[in-house]
Amino acid sequence: MPKNKGKGGKNRRRGKNENDSLKRELIYKMEGQEYAKVEKMLGNGRLEAYCFDGQRRLCHIRGKMRKKVWINNGDIVLIGLREFQNDKADVILKYNPDEARTLKSMKEIPDTVEIEEQHDIEFTAVEGDLEGMDEDDMEVLPQSRGAHFGSNGYFSSSEEEDSDEESD
Repeated sequence: MPKNKGKGGKNRRRGKNENDSLKRELIYKMEGQEYAKVEKMLGNGRLEAYCFDGQRRLCHIRGKMRKKVWINNGDIVLIGLREFQNDKADVILKYNPDEARTLKSMKEIPDTVEIEEQHDIEFTAVEGDLEGMDEDDMEVLPQSRGAHFGSNGYFSSSEEEDSDEESD
């Protein structure tokens, strides 16, 4: 077998996304471009976006961005309009939340646009999941917003807890 002379495999060649946190120069729209908010991810490198000129367009993520820049619902993007197809466009750039806020303060995008900070994942427990657990196991479970474990060791929402306190 040939000797492996490289310094790692496929994942090393891809590299790390280290330049993500660096500040970059803000890119403004030019003629033939428009700002848009991602409404729906369609798959296969396509998405539906609401452009700030008042029109919904089917957008295609360009090859340079695919699998390198992850786009989610609610992100602000810069799209390139097509001269020959008005209802289709190409995603040129994704703005991070700080850049989107700057565009909003400079009146480049409307004030009515809500900029989402991050997509946090919340985990909540269901009553059936807690059956057969000891009190020691209950202490290990993470607490989430709006839901917690009552004194009886079972899952209860904050509304149920409030009604229990009022009846005491």
